[in-house]
Amino acid sequence: MKTFLLFVLFMLIAIVMIVLAVILGEYGAWYFAWLVGTGMIVLVTAAAGVLLDTQDERAMIEGEARSGNGRA
Repeated sequence: MKTFLLFVLFMLIAIVMIVLAVILGEYGAWYFAWLVGTGMIVLVTAAAGVLLDTQDERAMIEGEARSGNGRA
């Protein structure tokens, strides 16, 4: 049932996208590129934030281990 619902959802999204492409005409490609680019910027920024958090945690753990305040 879950697979069927996902199929229906994706079909509805595809229909909406096709209707928007017809309405936008030649500007459709520009809007598509803008949306994809914005999405990529958000994803890259989120990944960079996760990597920075991981680096900070690792540096804190290594600093505690060097100072002898480690937690076993």
